[in-house]
Amino acid sequence: MSKEIKFSLIYRDMWQSSGKYQPRVSQLKEIAPVIVDMGCFARVETNGGAFEQINLLFGENPNVAVRGFTEAFNRAGIQTQMLDRGLNGLRMFPVPADVRKLMYKVKRAQGVDITRIFCGLNDTRNIIPSITYAKDGGMISQAAMCITYSPLHTVEYYVSLAEQLIEAGSVEICLKDMAGVGRPYSIGQIIKGIKNRHPNIIVQYHGHSGPGFSAASMMEAAHNGVDYLDVAMEPLSWGMIHPDVITIQAMLKDAGFLVPDINMEAYMEARRLTQAFMDDFLGFFIDNNNKIMTSLLVGCGLPGGMMGSMMADLKGMHAAINSALRQRGKDEVTLNNLVVQLFQEVEYVWPMLGYPPLVTPFSQYVKNISLMNILGMAKDEPRFSTIDKDSWNMILGKTGKLPGPIAPQIIELAKGKGFEFFDDNPQDAFPDELEKYSAEMKELDWDEGPDREELFEFAMHDRQYRDFKSGVAKKRFLQELEQAKEKAGTPIFVKRPVVEIPVFSFEEIIKLYPTAKAIHAPCKGQVLWQIDLDEDSSAPYEGKIVEEKSNLCYIQTFYGLEPVTIGYAGTIVATYIKQGDQVQKGQVLAFIK
Repeated sequence: MSKEIKFSLIYRDMWQSSGKYQPRVSQLKEIAPVIVDMGCFARVETNGGAFEQINLLFGENPNVAVRGFTEAFNRAGIQTQMLDRGLNGLRMFPVPADVRKLMYKVKRAQGVDITRIFCGLNDTRNIIPSITYAKDGGMISQAAMCITYSPLHTVEYYVSLAEQLIEAGSVEICLKDMAGVGRPYSIGQIIKGIKNRHPNIIVQYHGHSGPGFSAASMMEAAHNGVDYLDVAMEPLSWGMIHPDVITIQAMLKDAGFLVPDINMEAYMEARRLTQAFMDDFLGFFIDNNNKIMTSLLVGCGLPGGMMGSMMADLKGMHAAINSALRQRGKDEVTLNNLVVQLFQEVEYVWPMLGYPPLVTPFSQYVKNISLMNILGMAKDEPRFSTIDKDSWNMILGKTGKLPGPIAPQIIELAKGKGFEFFDDNPQDAFPDELEKYSAEMKELDWDEGPDREELFEFAMHDRQYRDFKSGVAKKRFLQELEQAKEKAGTPIFVKRPVVEIPVFSFEEIIKLYPTAKAIHAPCKGQVLWQIDLDEDSSAPYEGKIVEEKSNLCYIQTFYGLEPVTIGYAGTIVATYIKQGDQVQKGQVLAFIK
């Protein structure tokens, strides 16, 4: 009898791998019954990852979104699944144990069946507690292994890791090939190794299309016993996203596997609706680079989902790097040169940092260190002169154990800064917080919501939830959307006033103030010289004196407000960005002398 292969539609990840935002709840509810009518999906990924944060950022309640999206699938008997980051829950940094425990009870009550639990370092200490929490909350626990390609990440490594996760109680295993760099033969051998030992364990394969291995990897996975394959659909398939269900279904059917038929009329309607969501507003936040596959990813192993942000970072840093090169009599570099340099720098840096799997957030840390190395070397500074605090937390072991050893050079650098390496369980550093948040909600007269879902959201996404409740989040989103439409050439008839700040070209500033120091944006987001976009008080201006360690401004990121702290006292001689403008990581904000 032919082996049956089932499909899971990665609708959430399709959007996250494409751009910044997810569809609104009204759009999700509109497309859900059409996805059901396609008749080919046994599972649909409805939420998790950054889904809830994104809802909050444009002023919607994520609890309403999850309940609304899962409803149609629950009625049709299609399993729903979410992505959870283990120790980090649904955010980019660690979550207290009591908040993690509540998450599974809340999501199960909201109609989510399966949780895919992963740790970006494959540290079982960060995954195994969630397996128990998920079971206690009534959810199916699917432990995920982050697939990458290095001398350490062998077939034997992954088979052994799966054994530990199954022994801990996971009833399903996912191969999370987030960059699509897992070699097809090895993918098959990992699944074969798991199935030989545990023939009844459900195995699911998730592979992005970026470097081009995905279809071959899915064929190898099928031949070696995989049960579910994650797929996408047009207009958000291939590129840096996932293979399209039509291609994979035809490929497997030809190979003799039992696969479901696709209702093409429903497929075309779901395709039309998804395009309509992009035309409405989501397309303004999708980078065209994410629609293209590239073999350059084979070497550096960066995940396709971050290619858009990576290119934005490079564009933001391009002028600063060339300015530094010119000042030292060196040849300037093109943007294409920088892409190659960054990929090569990642290949150089990655082993020195202990080979962390390049998945959120660790892919960003490795990329950030590599990018700052390139800028530093353009200034004749040594590598690793600038490492941000989150990257140091990874290096020091505060977020989990790195797969490989840290290079002696990095260890000496840490010791020179007085840093200590952390060997204990990462969860121990984050005490319970639910009661604190519950008490504050009572003081604010905020309802904890059914199944305490509002309490969970507040404790999981503190800053974003406050901004959602106050209405600030919606104001910021509407201004960001306005600016995105203006940039795309769409007429805007109602313009929000912004604080005007003197703005000079980069070259003009260098000529006027050759000794001034540039303040670079530490991250991508919206610049707020004042927290309130409607605030009319004066912004930083030419001649203003600033103190050491003071905050120049804030940047609204998808995970909250990031202060831009000045490392030295001085006088602002020029500014480069206006209130409410979007900036890329590394872009110049102001100049201080």
